[in-house]
Amino acid sequence: MDISAHIQAILDTLPTKPGCYIMKNAAGTIIYIGKAINLKNRVRSYFHADSSHDGKTRRLVREISHLEWIVVGSELEALILEMNLIKQHRPKYNIRLKDDKRYPYIKVHWNEPYPRVTVTRMMTEDGGRYFGPYTSAWAVYQTLDVLRRIFPYLTCDREITGQDKRACLYLDIKLCTAPCTGVIDQAGYRQMISDLMDFLSGHSETIVSRMQAEMNAAADELRFEKAAALRDRLRAVQSIIERQKVVFSTDYLDSDVLAMARSDGEACVQIFFIRGGKLIGREYFILEGTEETTDSEVMTQFVQQFYAEAAVIPDQVMLPNQIEEAQIVSQWLRSKHGGKKVKMFVPKSGQPQELVQMAAENASETLLALRAQWQADTHKQELALAELQSALGLPQPPNRIECYDVSHTQGVATVGAMVVFEQGVPAKRMYRKFNIDSTSIGAPDDFASMEEMLTRRFKRWQASNETPTIAPGAKADESFSFLPDLIIIDGGKGQLGRAVKVLEQFDLLKKVPVVGLAKREEEIFFPYKSDPLMLARHSQGLYLVQRIRDEAHRFGITAHRARRTKQGMASQLDSIPGIGTARRKSLLRHFGSVDKIRAASLDELASAKGMTRAAAESIKAHLD
Repeated sequence: MDISAHIQAILDTLPTKPGCYIMKNAAGTIIYIGKAINLKNRVRSYFHADSSHDGKTRRLVREISHLEWIVVGSELEALILEMNLIKQHRPKYNIRLKDDKRYPYIKVHWNEPYPRVTVTRMMTEDGGRYFGPYTSAWAVYQTLDVLRRIFPYLTCDREITGQDKRACLYLDIKLCTAPCTGVIDQAGYRQMISDLMDFLSGHSETIVSRMQAEMNAAADELRFEKAAALRDRLRAVQSIIERQKVVFSTDYLDSDVLAMARSDGEACVQIFFIRGGKLIGREYFILEGTEETTDSEVMTQFVQQFYAEAAVIPDQVMLPNQIEEAQIVSQWLRSKHGGKKVKMFVPKSGQPQELVQMAAENASETLLALRAQWQADTHKQELALAELQSALGLPQPPNRIECYDVSHTQGVATVGAMVVFEQGVPAKRMYRKFNIDSTSIGAPDDFASMEEMLTRRFKRWQASNETPTIAPGAKADESFSFLPDLIIIDGGKGQLGRAVKVLEQFDLLKKVPVVGLAKREEEIFFPYKSDPLMLARHSQGLYLVQRIRDEAHRFGITAHRARRTKQGMASQLDSIPGIGTARRKSLLRHFGSVDKIRAASLDELASAKGMTRAAAESIKAHLD
């Protein structure tokens, strides 16, 4: 194949050391990230022996305009760096977990004297204990609802001293053990939370034994209320244990069982979690970008990406097929398992093989159900776009729809919101907000705010089209560089009139259809027409328009509240003599909030960038 002089020059200078390589297209977007023991040999192989490459690799190579690389010290370091880079950039030619940023965890705040139990989407090294990731937030909250009835953990933020005179309602309905009033002491509460963690880990035998002993002891001591409470908790635990399928003898290693189903460029991996010989749960994960890749490569990428985020590493992992670079992946898993070996193997017979087969059947059924759901959703979206095309007299289905809304409170902290829908679904990466300077337009003036927002939007479009080329490494802003197939203005004739004025200024009125949507009757107004259109009730077209309008309103309100809060914080500082814009920004950056500034000592205030002792004294005098 023909290789550009630019690429050839890079290939000639590649080192022969281990590391990661980053491939970019003409727009500077990262399209593939890989790792290699020998960077020179691996990267050069993409540009030679083209006939041996699959279609996906050939398409990748045709898009490559620039190459970068990072040298590391070992193959293991290359593996870890590759995983981090893929997670950060999500290149389109890499296999990647779908929506992996959204997976929730159950967090036990074990570092606190009286640990709470919460749901989080990020693991940090803060002394907490994590369980997950889970694919469904709903399932997590259902799990916590059950756990709280068995292990009534704290949900309030009060400081626990054991000296409070009265507990809250949760004690009466048996959803809290009330350490605040001393009903349970710290040791007893932490033991209960320890039991909860063991239960989540699938190790419930010791919990049952201890609860049985405590119940019997309470009964012998005639503490019948305590015994009854323990009896109820014990029954709840045993009820759940009975529903967990026993698959191995109790001395078997804790295991994860993985299997996969594939269809049309996507793969579904099913995991069974076996702890203490019992199947305690299962999750499925969808991977994108798997077309024209081997099962081994897909499963390798899943193992790396899933266990990079998993809160618990099991003693062994059962696989449906051998994975690539098994030795280095095992070495990495061992480092995450506290130096303890993690066995990875493909079962060939017996119960382990049956488990993998059962997981494969579940993966196939899950993928089939998901595809049916996706197809139904796609059909609805296509129907909605076709209805809008017909009703609005558009030349083509409005595959890119932009909606604009203005939010403020009595003219304060005005924010314009732009949301983008592509193929009938939100394209959140393209949402943009516009801070409107109310003093320049005369507050409050929704019409002028709408005009300013649209003018700024189409100036950005104009600028992107006047620039003949994109500088190397720069990215075109998709939010502004393309014209929409339809603009929806949240408002009636007045708002629509300002939008028409802006489009005429940019000579776009004949190119970009625009309508106004009035809230009261969901009426759609057209430029230079007095009679509105009413879409059929219960039509997919109306539902889509409503979803888009509601999303623009939600996004605008959120941005407005954030700006209003920031202005409220700043206004308290602006009224202090000696505190100007630069010092105000410095203080907020240094302390984070006005409350923290108020609580800071004189010396702490004076030490902030740009501050003097006189200015610090002025703050103390006005905020204290």
